[in-house]
Amino acid sequence: MYFAGLGTAVPERSFTQAECWQALQRAERPEVTPRTRAILQGILNHDNGIERRSLALESLDESFDLDPDTLHRRFVKHAPALASQAGRRALDDAGLTAHDIDAVLVSTCTGYLCPGLTSYVSESLGIRSDATLLDLVGQGCGAALPNLRAGEALIASGRAGHVLSICVEVCSAAFYLDDDLGVLVSACLFGDGAAAAVLSPGPRAGARTVEWKSAATLTNPGQRDALRFEQRNGMLRNILTLPVPKLAAQHARRVLDDALGREGMSRRDVDAWIVHAGGRRVLAELQHEIGLSGEDTSWSAAMLRQYGNLSSPFVLFVLQAALRGGAKGGWWWMTSFGAGFSCHGALLRVA
Repeated sequence: MYFAGLGTAVPERSFTQAECWQALQRAERPEVTPRTRAILQGILNHDNGIERRSLALESLDESFDLDPDTLHRRFVKHAPALASQAGRRALDDAGLTAHDIDAVLVSTCTGYLCPGLTSYVSESLGIRSDATLLDLVGQGCGAALPNLRAGEALIASGRAGHVLSICVEVCSAAFYLDDDLGVLVSACLFGDGAAAAVLSPGPRAGARTVEWKSAATLTNPGQRDALRFEQRNGMLRNILTLPVPKLAAQHARRVLDDALGREGMSRRDVDAWIVHAGGRRVLAELQHEIGLSGEDTSWSAAMLRQYGNLSSPFVLFVLQAALRGGAKGGWWWMTSFGAGFSCHGALLRVA
């Protein structure tokens, strides 16, 4: 399987962390207690690796409209639009039309629609009515790689030629405020966006070749409660616990070592690292656990700085940035992790 095209999309408006703090100072919400305000001030004014985030808001004052109907309307309005925009850009990048697509796979965890997002995306893009549509939910930040593996299976089975793989998250439709540290950290780290990849059985002529060679997955249900969503007061509430950065790094190392071992390779054989960045602490733990340098994770750090944690689309933003930035060809390792607790990795051959 090959990546024939990539596309990304974010909302029009982007806000600095300083602007978020200024909006918080204006907010008059019962959830914003003096303790909550002090914690948020520390997070937003601290160098946490994030400079700004794109959010599906007209103004930051809207971010404090925290009721179930408002948040759901935000998801309904923006998730299909962002997913379609990213998908259209991926098609253009691949030099294909919507008619060429045999399957559409969409992953999300920040909202729910029935019929799912594939219904709206296929309509917007003009996908054939006989195409396979598959909505994937509940996999959190790690969802991109399971989505891509599903696309790989469709192509390998001969049931699809070209597959459009999309991840979209409207994290601002899942914001929640109370006095829990993990909830408050989440409100300060996540941004909105979508990323899409066109997957094909052969390489695209005249462009860098990105071949999906092999993949590995590790799921640890015993750590499920470390990172997940729950429903409270009719809204999604993110549970983010202190062990998550270390858990992410440990799981990422195990998946990497398993995949490289099966291929008879070592970490020294990896030429570029396409890593999901849950936050600055996560990147630091990954560097320590795997033995990476700041240069190794520079593409991930750049995307985190510009967009914040985009959840599932993030790793595809990193892949696109590395390709456009002229990262050295060879063996690339792509990894994502999230709810479950789960971790996924894929070995790519880039030329």
